[in-house]
Amino acid sequence: MAAPALSLRMTPGDPWRIVLARDRRYDGAFVYAVKSTGIYCRPSCPSRRPRADQVEFYDIPETAERAGFRACRRCKPREAHGPDPRVELVRRACRAIEEHPDAVETLPALARRLAVPAPRLAKAFQSLLGLTPRQYRDAKRLAVFKSALKRRTRVSPALYEAGFSSPSRIYERTHRDLGMTPATYQRGGAGLSIRFAVVASPLGRLLVAATPRGICQVKLGDTAAPLERELRAEYPRATLAQDNRALVRWTAAMLRHLEGKEPHLDLPTDVRATAFQQRVWGLLKKIPYGETRSYSDIARLAGNPRATRAVARACATNPVAIVVPCHRVVSKDGTEGGYRWGVERKHRLLERERDA
Repeated sequence: MAAPALSLRMTPGDPWRIVLARDRRYDGAFVYAVKSTGIYCRPSCPSRRPRADQVEFYDIPETAERAGFRACRRCKPREAHGPDPRVELVRRACRAIEEHPDAVETLPALARRLAVPAPRLAKAFQSLLGLTPRQYRDAKRLAVFKSALKRRTRVSPALYEAGFSSPSRIYERTHRDLGMTPATYQRGGAGLSIRFAVVASPLGRLLVAATPRGICQVKLGDTAAPLERELRAEYPRATLAQDNRALVRWTAAMLRHLEGKEPHLDLPTDVRATAFQQRVWGLLKKIPYGETRSYSDIARLAGNPRATRAVARACATNPVAIVVPCHRVVSKDGTEGGYRWGVERKHRLLERERDA
């Protein structure tokens, strides 16, 4: 049987059709993750198929895990191997890093261990994961630290267990990567005050959540309850309070924007992101109202023309929909592509902006 096409050559609708068909030929070409369960699977997984608007696609398991999903115990997606040789190379490198996340190892040293040229390894990592091996090691080390925090009563033992050489190293990273101090994270976000509002909008229910610094979450859905559950799951021990009145200025601005009455939306945000995500989201905010750009356009503007899929991941992980208009990014062939809050909402958003 002929080998399947590489995942990067798929059209936007292909992965979902492959999942619906449970096509085993594509096991290893990509994985799909279900937001409602927090689990990711290989395309042929025999489990019941979720709704399309609950699904996200990732090139390799490691990317899905970085987004917070865990592997399905039924189909064991980490054991699948894809047709793209870069996939296996990156997965070998990831396994090597995961075995010793506390080790200090340069890119050339890692490449020698895998018996591949260092430029090839770096290029494969950037293309598939949108980050360097060192950044992946940092992410894994931080994950170990966060896990250790949940088991321990003091920060210092967890810090050294994760391989950080000094307290200053982890405190340098926590504001950007955790969004709070280690001690606060250890308490499940306790001490963090978040107000949220849920209002009716032209796209269904709109949830807007904010810290004192700015908007931290914008969610869209059919009903309020699932949106609130997602927010509480993300900040399990933060002080959450529904306060439509306190956020009325921001929600009103967003509603006017959705109605075509306020094209230029400029609201303060309080979000955590990598440097690449911040760069992509900044470029999205510069797309004029009523216009679109392709993923490859944004990758080129971000300084890495080959990072199309990394751009797509940055769009998929955008926590403040509408404020950062990820819906204005479409496929190169002009089709609208996917959207975290449902392709029908994306179509209505773009159509309304074009009409306005």
